[in-house]
Amino acid sequence: MKTKQVLLLICAVALGAASCKPFYKCGETKPDNQYFLSKRVMLLLDERDDLCVTVEMRENEIAKLNDDIQVLNKDISDLETSLDDVDKKYNALMGEKLSQSEQFNLALQQKTKELNEKERLLEEREKALNDLRSVIARQDSVTQRLNDLIRNALLSFPSDELSVEIKNGKVYVSMSDKLLFKSGSAAVEAKGKEAIKMLAGVLDKNRDIDILVEGHTDSIPIHTAVYRDNWDLSVARATSIVRILTNEYKIAPTRLTASGKGEFSPKASNSTPEGRALNRRTEIVLSPKLEEIMQLLKMDK
Repeated sequence: MKTKQVLLLICAVALGAASCKPFYKCGETKPDNQYFLSKRVMLLLDERDDLCVTVEMRENEIAKLNDDIQVLNKDISDLETSLDDVDKKYNALMGEKLSQSEQFNLALQQKTKELNEKERLLEEREKALNDLRSVIARQDSVTQRLNDLIRNALLSFPSDELSVEIKNGKVYVSMSDKLLFKSGSAAVEAKGKEAIKMLAGVLDKNRDIDILVEGHTDSIPIHTAVYRDNWDLSVARATSIVRILTNEYKIAPTRLTASGKGEFSPKASNSTPEGRALNRRTEIVLSPKLEEIMQLLKMDK
């Protein structure tokens, strides 16, 4: 029985092989001489054709997808290249910014250092200025006190013969010609010596005072056997007073200076007798010693 079934199966396969031989392939035109095929085979062929179309469509879709993937890959590659460029530019920019920031910080530190130094110098100058003001205030106080002492000592002399005033931080004792000298002479008269004596008493008690003696004349020229001109006379008169202060009242010579101005520093106009009388004078200029002020000025440099 089994042998019979096998023989029948072999025959069926042979017949099938014979009938499949003319089958067309996918994509080929369906032949007209397929009338002998069974309905089931025809259905299978139609289904196969549909599958072939579907496969072709899928293959086309896959091909398009592959093309799209290649385009995307290229875009991705371009983007990666652009990203690398952006990274490089960003890193370069950050490096530049960091460099600028470092330079700015260094400049800021330098400016801060300079500002601190200027503030320090300003504080030092402020202190030196305050010290100088303090010294000047003390000098002014000394000058005012000296002025008061001399005024009180010389109150007995009339104002047309002797005057005392403060100018430029100094005390000016102005003695007229008629108090001190005869015309054309450098010898001090008795009344003048009395005034010098009173002045010397104040100067001896205030030894931090420098003394400048200036002789002045009017503009009327003189020429004698002793004095060639007014300048000679003014110097001789200043020297006479300096000698009295040093020889008779022991005022230290280091404190004294004799100076002759002649007619070149007039106090009034020489065009009138009154003006010329004012110009014929000897001025004793008293200055508080300036060593402390000069020291402060040197320190300020």
